[in-house]
Amino acid sequence: MKEINLSVLHDAASRLLFDMSDEEYQTLLEEFGILTKQMDTIGKIDGLESFEPMTFPFECSVTYLREDVAVEPLPRDLALANAGSKQDNEIKLPKVVL
Repeated sequence: MKEINLSVLHDAASRLLFDMSDEEYQTLLEEFGILTKQMDTIGKIDGLESFEPMTFPFECSVTYLREDVAVEPLPRDLALANAGSKQDNEIKLPKVVL
């Protein structure tokens, strides 16, 4: 892991177009130090390799969607039957460009 220092933070901030004060850089550097220590502590947990990483914290299954079955499309005259305004066998909509 690349060591985080003030020059790395300054470089990252300039690439992201952030404008920070020297105090904010120092605070961010201290925060990175805390995060690095926490990650090292988590990495020392025995048997951690036997668990699969989570991509989402909850069990999620989707059962309420219908099967995607191809069906015959509506005939054009039936699709246009309830259209308020038609032009050239298409639904005519009001212009929305200002």
